[in-house]
Amino acid sequence: MIRLADVSRTFDGRSGRVEALRGIDLAVAEGEFVAVLGRSGCGKSTLLRMVAGLLTMTSGEITVGGTAVTRPRQDIAMLFQRPALLPWRTVLDNVLLPVEIFGWSRAGHRDRARQLLEMAGLGGFEKRLPHELSGGMQQRVSLCRSLIGEPRVMLMDEPFSALDALTREELSGELQRVHMETGATVVFVTHSIDEAVLLADRVVVLSPRPGRIRKIVEVTVPRPRTLGRNAHLADVARVSAELHELLMERETPAVAEGR
Repeated sequence: MIRLADVSRTFDGRSGRVEALRGIDLAVAEGEFVAVLGRSGCGKSTLLRMVAGLLTMTSGEITVGGTAVTRPRQDIAMLFQRPALLPWRTVLDNVLLPVEIFGWSRAGHRDRARQLLEMAGLGGFEKRLPHELSGGMQQRVSLCRSLIGEPRVMLMDEPFSALDALTREELSGELQRVHMETGATVVFVTHSIDEAVLLADRVVVLSPRPGRIRKIVEVTVPRPRTLGRNAHLADVARVSAELHELLMERETPAVAEGR
């Protein structure tokens, strides 16, 4: 479904060139949930924006469904750290915003929008304005908006990072359920080990800048998963410990220079 072949990205800044990502090779299968984990500044968000077509790569190639990504596409939805809802539009109208942008039939998508809001626990809030909702509820609206066009690919850039711990855990569980029901292909950027283990089929661990794939760790714990009482708690702890060790491990100079 998603293929990154030798993808690199360099930025030109006031103090010179900054290499954000180097030689990323990654394949994500259809229906797979892949988390990208790494320290701040390792290029996680840059990688996601290139897959979304919001940012060009310096070298390499990115394809989705066998077609090169050169600009934003209707079959790729992206969810950001902040909900970015339009404050003057109701909850329902915010969910329907992509319908207007892409020129789809509003009448044909209204029922779909209501179904999504009901699924997200927001039934009865269709006429509310964003400021009348909590942060967690606003992010649920944003999630519904990203699903309105039934995208093949969902890209999520730390969407729960601004929320309190309990709301974050609740929405992680909600996202897990949505993924199991829709079968969408998801790439989820996070700096939270718990979040990665809870949600992902595989976790891609990036090295510090320039970001390179240090290791890809499989999470074979059956779904649905929880961070509390769990028959597979030992497996969750084992994967979490491995990811923690990878993040804390310092690279040797030869590896850091790509030699």
